[in-house]
Amino acid sequence: MEPGSDPPAVGGRPATDPARPPAAVRRSAVRRYDAVKRVLDLTGAAVGLLVAAPVLASVALLVLIALGRPVLFRQVRPGRDGELFEMIKFRTMLPVDPGRHLVTDAERMTRVGRWLRATSLDELPELFNVLRGQMSLVGPRPYLVKYLDLYTPWQSRRHEVRPGITGLAQVRGRNDLSWEDKLAYDVAYVDNRSLRLDLRILTETVRAVLRRDGITVPGTVSAAEFTGAPVTIRADPTAVGSDRS
Repeated sequence: MEPGSDPPAVGGRPATDPARPPAAVRRSAVRRYDAVKRVLDLTGAAVGLLVAAPVLASVALLVLIALGRPVLFRQVRPGRDGELFEMIKFRTMLPVDPGRHLVTDAERMTRVGRWLRATSLDELPELFNVLRGQMSLVGPRPYLVKYLDLYTPWQSRRHEVRPGITGLAQVRGRNDLSWEDKLAYDVAYVDNRSLRLDLRILTETVRAVLRRDGITVPGTVSAAEFTGAPVTIRADPTAVGSDRS
């Protein structure tokens, strides 16, 4: 969003609509929801781990057989307020080995790894991050630490909340989106987070996973590198039910 421009529309109404609550009222509602959101995160993560325990065990065994040890991929990522934490996922790539021509992500990616990413099963261990209070079920995705110095002050607002396993950008196109749009949707989520929006995002996440939307950028096995981006919003970032979901 350009400085001085109107904020994005919410729920199909322009932000300047008289029927829209004043900003102070919205901020108060968001703060009240944050306490409820943490309880929902704990409950959802605990139930999710219990229900998904057989799947977790099966995927761990599959990774062990196909890729060997370690089964989990661990990497430091920035969380709320930029505080660093160790994010855990199932491993999808082989280790770097120039002698075996395993250097680039494309060379290191395995068939099992592609399948895990396509089904998003590699993300399941992040439920443990949610239990620890490092992540939320819904929120901006935790990107690389090296990106912190590349965000504009406005884009850095994405770190005002806990990062999520899924988020608004993930149901609006995931890696099909430009970095400008992904970061714009992240900030829009920060400003408009609510139980209703979280439920919509979770519902749309299931749909996006089943359709395997936006998993990778064409010609790559992962997201494009972020090098800094202008701040723009091309569409209503809170309209979850779109063709891009």
